[in-house]
Amino acid sequence: MDSGSPGSRNARPAILVAASHSGAGKTTTVAILLRALRDRGLTVQAFKIGPDFIDTAYHTEATGRPAINLDLWMMGPDAVRRSFHHFSADADISVIESMGALFDGADGTEEGSAAHLAKLLGVPVVVVLDVWGMTRTTGAVLTGMRDFDPELTIAGCILNRTGSDRHARMVLDALRPDLRDLVVGAVSHQAGLAVPERHLGLVTVEENPAPRVDRDDAYRSAGRGLDVDRLLAVAGHRTTGSADPTTGPTRDAATSGTVGRSAPARARLAVARDAAFCFYYEENLRLLRAAGFELVPFRPTSDPALPDGTDAVYLGGGYPESFAADLAANTALAGELRRRAVAGTPIYAECGGLMYLAASLTGFDGTRHPMTGVLPLDVVMDPAHLAIRYVEVHTRQDSPLGPAGTTLRGQEFHQSRITGDPALPPLFDVTSSDGTTSVAGYAVGNVVASYIHVHLASHPHVARRLLGAALAARGEQT
Repeated sequence: MDSGSPGSRNARPAILVAASHSGAGKTTTVAILLRALRDRGLTVQAFKIGPDFIDTAYHTEATGRPAINLDLWMMGPDAVRRSFHHFSADADISVIESMGALFDGADGTEEGSAAHLAKLLGVPVVVVLDVWGMTRTTGAVLTGMRDFDPELTIAGCILNRTGSDRHARMVLDALRPDLRDLVVGAVSHQAGLAVPERHLGLVTVEENPAPRVDRDDAYRSAGRGLDVDRLLAVAGHRTTGSADPTTGPTRDAATSGTVGRSAPARARLAVARDAAFCFYYEENLRLLRAAGFELVPFRPTSDPALPDGTDAVYLGGGYPESFAADLAANTALAGELRRRAVAGTPIYAECGGLMYLAASLTGFDGTRHPMTGVLPLDVVMDPAHLAIRYVEVHTRQDSPLGPAGTTLRGQEFHQSRITGDPALPPLFDVTSSDGTTSVAGYAVGNVVASYIHVHLASHPHVARRLLGAALAARGEQT
């Protein structure tokens, strides 16, 4: 039976962790669960529904392997299936964290919701319920969620933010036996589990002031309230080891199509990776490797030069505004990027990367910092300007991303804006998920920059086209 058919069960051990509403504590609960599973000696693969970069970084920290975004709007159902099957192939268990509430999708529909994805992949759901201030009402909420969609399997429940052991017992005693049997653990309210917030979300792993050992200790302490054996059973994990690879798509099968195997490295792609630039879709990095790039990290906040042998540059998103003084002080790297741009080295920049390529970046405090000056733009942080949207883009001209008319999907999430008129023709015709149209992005020579975080699974050939641009820039054929 097709793993995407309603009611079918995915062959690999997996659960999807969702909640009744945003803010119910599912991100913290997932981190606790991932830590508990890893402490069992299991290979754990984490996934996150939606475009979030910060949650996936915390998942990666907890599991020791990159977490993967699954986004139906950006990727489409076939690519979501392929990505899930590929990255879960060698894991003992996979844990998918939802985005928002379980049944909430686009425009009040199921489309793109956690419930939609759970049915697409055939994965059982474990519901996180915030029971702070509740006892018997927990049963009403759980009953409604369990019975709302008969095609969805809700196989477990974790009680979050219990006030005490006595409170947890009161909640359990108030549940009917059939609901009580769904409860697979409780997490008590602990201030030390909270991740600090900042503009545009949680503080990143790279900037979290709490030492990692303290976070691990807090997760382990909270994890004592989880029945890990029951959670493993709910997920379909067999105690003898990982799922039999013959029961589902093999790793070779899963690498066909969008995902692809890594090709021999033909060019070096310098990837900005530090506290200022840490927002990347793992699927994008994988597709770039599969195309033939060797990915080499560098730190724009401190490295005076690009890595030796760099053939192309990838500047992802992040929080350059928090490190604007460090970036401005690194004049040697800024100079090299300007020379590279003139020489035709492909430079691809998303959101924070666009801000770094600008002539200046003015912070929330009004301080203006010089940036690289690769593009004649000035960027200003603006608390009154918040852009959050899914987009589909069509290129208006040839670029390192491919010929004019290339279509990609991605998302925007930023609190800055370009001031004045840069006098550059836009690269993209943009249609947002709500039908709004606009233009965006720039292409100057082999430099491509925009506020849009593109997901390459929406058009995997783009990775190969970027490789072709890098090879052509050094005088080689693709």
